[in-house]
Amino acid sequence: MFLVLKTRLLFVLLTISLVLSSPGTAQAYIGPGAGFAVMGSFLVMFTAILSALMALLTWPIRYIIRTIRNRKALSKSRVKKVVILGLDGLDPSIAETFMAEGKLPNLSKLNEQGCFKKLGTSIPSISPVAWSTFQTGTNPGKHNIFDFMTRSPKSYSPILSSVEIKGSPRTINLGKYRLPVGRAVIKLLRKSRPFWKILGEHGIFSNIIRVPITFPPEKFNGVQLSAMCVPDLRGTQGMFSFYTTKIDETSEHTGGERFQVVQDGDTIHSELIGPPNPFKENGQVLKIPFEITITDMSSASMRLNGKLYRLDKDVYTDWIRLKFKAAPGINVHGICRFLLLGVSPEFELYVTPINIDPAKPVMPISHPRVYATYLAKLNGTYATLGLAEDTWALNEKVLKDDDFLTQCIQIDKEREKMFLDALDKVRQGLCVCVFDGTDRVQHAFWRHIDKKHPVYDKDKLEGRDAIEEVYQRMDQLVGEAMVRCNDRDSVLMVISDHGFASFRYGVDLNRWLEEQGYLKVMDGKRPEKHLAAVDWSQTSAFAIGLAGIYLNIKGREAQGIVSPGEEADKLRREIAEKLEGLTDTERGETAVVNVYNAMDVYKGPYKENAPDLIVGYNRGYRASWENAIGLVTEAVFHTNRRAWSGDHCIDPALVPGVLFCNRHIEDDNPRLIDLGPTVLDMFGIGLPGYMDGKALAVAEPD
Repeated sequence: MFLVLKTRLLFVLLTISLVLSSPGTAQAYIGPGAGFAVMGSFLVMFTAILSALMALLTWPIRYIIRTIRNRKALSKSRVKKVVILGLDGLDPSIAETFMAEGKLPNLSKLNEQGCFKKLGTSIPSISPVAWSTFQTGTNPGKHNIFDFMTRSPKSYSPILSSVEIKGSPRTINLGKYRLPVGRAVIKLLRKSRPFWKILGEHGIFSNIIRVPITFPPEKFNGVQLSAMCVPDLRGTQGMFSFYTTKIDETSEHTGGERFQVVQDGDTIHSELIGPPNPFKENGQVLKIPFEITITDMSSASMRLNGKLYRLDKDVYTDWIRLKFKAAPGINVHGICRFLLLGVSPEFELYVTPINIDPAKPVMPISHPRVYATYLAKLNGTYATLGLAEDTWALNEKVLKDDDFLTQCIQIDKEREKMFLDALDKVRQGLCVCVFDGTDRVQHAFWRHIDKKHPVYDKDKLEGRDAIEEVYQRMDQLVGEAMVRCNDRDSVLMVISDHGFASFRYGVDLNRWLEEQGYLKVMDGKRPEKHLAAVDWSQTSAFAIGLAGIYLNIKGREAQGIVSPGEEADKLRREIAEKLEGLTDTERGETAVVNVYNAMDVYKGPYKENAPDLIVGYNRGYRASWENAIGLVTEAVFHTNRRAWSGDHCIDPALVPGVLFCNRHIEDDNPRLIDLGPTVLDMFGIGLPGYMDGKALAVAEPD
């Protein structure tokens, strides 16, 4: 107990010192096209000092209250500490194969010590849905997350499903500048409550690191670093930059921007693109000029923000801190890495998306806000972008396989430092950390293990062992966690939100709906994205995102034509019956194995926000890239030739996750939805009535 309290005291004092030492040039909130709400530097420093003084003065009282509360909190608990290590996308079948081959000794040991079971995922089996189900213990009808994207009922265009970001509603003009008045709105759209918030209400501390769908962070008794849907500094979900002297022969790029530069002797001049300047009337984009001087065939030097950096071919720089000057005395901070890809015959330079600087975050990415800074001071600068591994740069063939793998490994190592530090400091309570590398590597390198994949190349060796190697790296991490949980009072779980399968062919549901007479495309508009080609006056159903079909219902959609109630119910059943069992006649395979009616599978106040139908694809199939962004093509089936070759957006029964535990679990069919209730039960806390999951029967240690 004394060690725990001593650790927390050190954390409080470190937090205060970080607040006092933080530069006070600006505090800002930024979102996609949102702008900033700015607080003057004097007020920031004054508030920080006042808060720190109040914390020091009231600390003895809070210390006593917390001590009493913690003793009471653990009085009914069967454990002192629960650790949940999330390995996104870890597949049970692949894990079983590697364990049988002796390649995952720590997971094998964990199985022998306790158990290894398949873990039922969510409907649909998509990461934001699954992790929301995990943290709330509820079905999507109660937590309101059904996909990565949803549609705007007003415009039908795709929008993020988990977060809403709006700029300051008013501005004051001051000469050539304008001053935003009031804070921007950053709103988490996931509903219900994470189980660690319930733990906190009972006096139990939690450390939550990079669990998806925790942005913006919520207040609770603990610390948290947000993950999926944290934007980059430009307000996107990850916009990389590519600078080259090569003439662009491609009309469109996805996920990044290409800049053609001119080489003058050994010198190249260009600019880093930042967010729009909220202080300028025309919202001009903030930029930082940089100069590249080519040294030889494998290196160059770069001058940026008044500093000189060395660039070596095929070697990432460390995180470089950026300072965009928005107005006198107001700077916006970000971080990025540079990768020199080529010098001759063409100059090529890749720049990661500009992440929010964790040392000086322009929006809340952690709870408390200073926790992000604490981690940066403790372990060094780290990626903050929700989807930090740049799969789009790989898809666009800007990055090579090895470049992408290096990026994944770097990000996992950053998180490993945070996780192990948390395990050392949290002596009682809950510790949860999610690693994304397993998911990203399987997405990108499944083409190397699936001989039936359209882009499988038997002669290509680069990346051939990437999946096996990421499983082995995570197995080593499991071993580190086992050492730190090697006592009778600690429970260690290793989980994944879903498994994995091949993604060989995409299905354009909108084209299928068009062929069946449920959707109408306007003449000459077919190539337009975001459902802009659809004639809503003659469309009763449409698809967008990775999982669902929406009905064009009157009163719900802006131009709805389907009456709610009996007509809508009949249409749902009709489409489901036709679509289930959809066959890819060219290959003689079933593409769709199940179609779920949202009104039947979801329970709760938010099920009306769900797609009306959720499509369960067969292995090898998924919603096409075009379907995801609302582009209606002229074919139902599309060959997937991108590096993103593995996926899990298929029928949930085909991609269960994993559950390893250092204690035996009696239940034969555990589900992701059961883990939150199980943790509450182990800490002796009764389950809230709204939770849909049940507490699993976790045995006492031998």
